[in-house]
Amino acid sequence: MPASMITRRLFWAAEALLLLGTVAASVWLSSRGEWHPLGLVALLLTIAFAGEWFSVETSAGQLSASLGAMVLAMGLLGPAPAAACGVAAMIQRSTAKRLSPALWLNNLVTYAVAPFVGGLVVWAAFGNVAGMHSQDASHAILFGLIVLIAAAVLLVLNFVLFALNLRVSEGRSLARLTRELFLPLLPGELAVAVIATILVLAYRSAGLPILLAAVPVFLIFRHLTVALLRSEDRAEQLAARSRQLVGLQLGVLRTLVRTLGKRDETTGRHAAAVAGYAKALAAEVGCDEEERDDVHAAGLLHEIGKFTWPDRVLHAETVDEQDMEIVKSHPQDGAALVGALDGYGAVADAILYHHERVDGRGYPAGLIGKEIPVASRILAICSIYATVTGRGGYRAHMTPEEAKTELRRGAENGQLDAEFVEAFVRVLDREGPTFAQDSNFETELEFERRVAELASPRSEAKASSTSRAHGRDRSPRIWGNLRERVLNKE
Repeated sequence: MPASMITRRLFWAAEALLLLGTVAASVWLSSRGEWHPLGLVALLLTIAFAGEWFSVETSAGQLSASLGAMVLAMGLLGPAPAAACGVAAMIQRSTAKRLSPALWLNNLVTYAVAPFVGGLVVWAAFGNVAGMHSQDASHAILFGLIVLIAAAVLLVLNFVLFALNLRVSEGRSLARLTRELFLPLLPGELAVAVIATILVLAYRSAGLPILLAAVPVFLIFRHLTVALLRSEDRAEQLAARSRQLVGLQLGVLRTLVRTLGKRDETTGRHAAAVAGYAKALAAEVGCDEEERDDVHAAGLLHEIGKFTWPDRVLHAETVDEQDMEIVKSHPQDGAALVGALDGYGAVADAILYHHERVDGRGYPAGLIGKEIPVASRILAICSIYATVTGRGGYRAHMTPEEAKTELRRGAENGQLDAEFVEAFVRVLDREGPTFAQDSNFETELEFERRVAELASPRSEAKASSTSRAHGRDRSPRIWGNLRERVLNKE
């Protein structure tokens, strides 16, 4: 929150004293030689004044070519002329923007003090730079480094004085101001400083004509900067729209699961438990981080296809033969919904095949053994375990030990992957038999993180890769064609 009026008045008084001190120091340290040649002084003042007129507005702030004039003055004239260039730039900016007296004062202090201190850095290292003549290569390099350091001091001090004013007047965090204002503009400002430093060194050899030639350079730099910033703005707008679209798509899936949960109260809890168990099992069998995340997402969404079921099927303890086609359609329906979300192709595959059996008698495609995606084999095991050990619902409740026996029986009769069943038993023995039972769907979904990740561009190789820790014998094209055939029920 903004500081009290007393604090603000004390801050303004401190600014006024700092400004008076800078003026006094400029008068005391300034010499007549710093203001010669007059043509150079006039050119730099003109660049400073016009630099604000040719400034570039960005989302983080204003990038101005007047910085170049101040750096040139620091390296060619001295602290007082550098401060004069800063004041010239400030007058143009403050007048054009019709700033309040408080902001006028802050701009005046900032644009006078920062270049004056930067000029002092150069003056302390090399004395009167106005009378300096051409140097040998090593001396020129050292001089250029000092000018760059002085420019960095100018930039930091300029930001600090400006940020302190915002801290006092608006209560804004200095850390946030650094992140949102200083760092985004820093690359462009450093580029201007580097160009100005090169021109300082060139002036020592070629004289005033080289600075006259610099005017088009600054204009070209401004044009390129504007083009770059516009491109970045378009990229940011596109990224924002991508996040909105992904948020809408994933939000629809989340809403469907929530709605399904209203009809069957165990759905959300069951999905969260399956996701927790599946991610742990995926890690146990050697899946990498991306594969574990895909398995986790598939666990959360694996029953979304049941949204289309009528209540008589959703709540039935036993399913009539005539309704079995409805039951068997939910993997395709769920995969079709999830597959519409960019980047969720592997998740859709996991959902599509999670009712396959390793003996080939499952549905919808009748895949055998390692033809079934690893994620689908994992889901099959974890879904059964979460179902028979879960609280509530119409299903018979089993103890963890009884559930383990049931899983092993499923492996023996060709339903489940025996290797994965034993791996899951190891996980349960290590983590606890119900470690994921109390998981929450919304917490497990991590909606904001998933939106951010899905909105970020993924490399083509990463997006198209379907290799897994087991069963890597099918290419993406074959899997894609198979999925299309199954989803289209051909």
